[in-house]
Amino acid sequence: MTFRHYRDLRATFADRADWALPTVLRHHAAQRPDAVWLDAPEEGLTWTYRQILGEAETVGRALLDAGAGKGDRVVIFAANSSRFIRTWLGSAVAGLVEVPVNTAYEHDFLAHQVRTVRARLAVIDDVHAERFTAVAEAARDIRKFWVIDTGRQAEAIELLTAAGWEAAPWDDLLARGTATLPEVTPRDLAAVFFTSGTTGPSKGVAMPHAQMYFFGDECVALTRLTSADAWMAVTPLFHGNAQFMAAYPTLVAGARFVLRSRFSASRWIDQIRESRVTVTNFIGVMMDFIWKQEHRPDDADNPLRCVFAAPTASSILAPMKERFGIEAFVEVFGLTETSAPILAPYGEDRPAGAAGLAADEWFEVALVDPETDEEVPVGTIGELVVRPKVPFISSNGYYNMPDRTVEAWRNLWFHTGDALRRDEQGWFYFVDRFKDALRRRGENISSYEVETAILSHPAALECAVIAVPASTEAGEDEVMAYLITREEVAPEAIWEWCRNRIPGFAVPRYLRFVDELPKTPSQRVQKAKLRAAGITPDTHDRTPDRR
Repeated sequence: MTFRHYRDLRATFADRADWALPTVLRHHAAQRPDAVWLDAPEEGLTWTYRQILGEAETVGRALLDAGAGKGDRVVIFAANSSRFIRTWLGSAVAGLVEVPVNTAYEHDFLAHQVRTVRARLAVIDDVHAERFTAVAEAARDIRKFWVIDTGRQAEAIELLTAAGWEAAPWDDLLARGTATLPEVTPRDLAAVFFTSGTTGPSKGVAMPHAQMYFFGDECVALTRLTSADAWMAVTPLFHGNAQFMAAYPTLVAGARFVLRSRFSASRWIDQIRESRVTVTNFIGVMMDFIWKQEHRPDDADNPLRCVFAAPTASSILAPMKERFGIEAFVEVFGLTETSAPILAPYGEDRPAGAAGLAADEWFEVALVDPETDEEVPVGTIGELVVRPKVPFISSNGYYNMPDRTVEAWRNLWFHTGDALRRDEQGWFYFVDRFKDALRRRGENISSYEVETAILSHPAALECAVIAVPASTEAGEDEVMAYLITREEVAPEAIWEWCRNRIPGFAVPRYLRFVDELPKTPSQRVQKAKLRAAGITPDTHDRTPDRR
């Protein structure tokens, strides 16, 4: 059988010896020194490529002057800002390893990550100082903090100093240092990004410089990014979506990077216009939230040409493109561990729900039985397994967690834990996480697809679908949906909405309306808690024979 493949990826920097952030940054600082790279509208500031390189090198020397050596880890625990960006770049040019940590973390979550990487230095927002004093024993490897001022800087420095650490204002990093910056190679470790840890302690994905570069260059190809573009990020920089899937692509292409502090559905189109944005990202329900904003007659009057959506809400794709005048929606299927082995060709209509085609020049991909690792037939659901064809474009493993590394990379393949299927043309479709899959009356059901159908209802804000034990069908499930709505809605209306959009066997028997869903600090729904709650007195029951 002959499959189609993704063949649009040609490395912007042809020599793989150049695949390190300091090399990329210095190239553009030399080639386009006066072009703006970082645009921070909420700070009212911009930096050209020459300016951002100069500040990155200054910050890098200051970090080394503080006693760090090549390969030491720098924790960044901060909201989106230019100081976060300059800390990241400074760490890179100094040969240090950036460890961005979700700012929702505290107590055991924070202690686990700091302890795992044994960070030497830390940059934090002032409002988070108490988080570190609360986990002081886990953070004793940290020698010095630099504190970003959001209104409580002096108080934070005093608190950290009293706890036994050296602490200083972030702006001290801009004092001219004396350290010699090291050579940084594509093989060197660039960052440790932690996974959410929904089933256990979060795992730190060790990403070499070549992988960070490659993930960024994949996004350049995906969006057809050029130096004439501007890419806006509204998601947190401590996630890869903003950092190596938005900021880094602009570095590779020589484009402009627009940094916003947070996502605002009501302000989104105005921000696109104000900053002359041509490319941006959606994750999760962002696309749906924007679609549900009040329509304006001038929605299409904007420069936006491409949206990178993960995943794309297929049910509103066509009207979304027409409403906002968007040329292309693109998508990938990838993980922090693997980069993106599956990508969608730019501007091409793809089958509903398809994530993309395999980038077979760069990766081997297969769908296998998760129990046997034997490949499954075309059209059959299997676990996605991946291995790279080029050195260092995937993770080195889980930092300081060798047992979890061996478990995930068994039989020389990385096991994603994700259930996908592939059609006869070669398109891949995400079905579910294997642990979230359901089986009802002999049919496999994707919780993701049911959630997508329910979220297309105008009143729906958030949804989580789980399996609950069937009372009469041993070994199989009933479908239950947890739902947050913007207004009161009858359960019958949701059931009717589903009946027109998904197979009858997948329509939830049970509905429970709630005010919030339990989530990890990185905002993934903790479905194990929902399953543990089971059927509650406030759960609505659609009798099994009503299909």
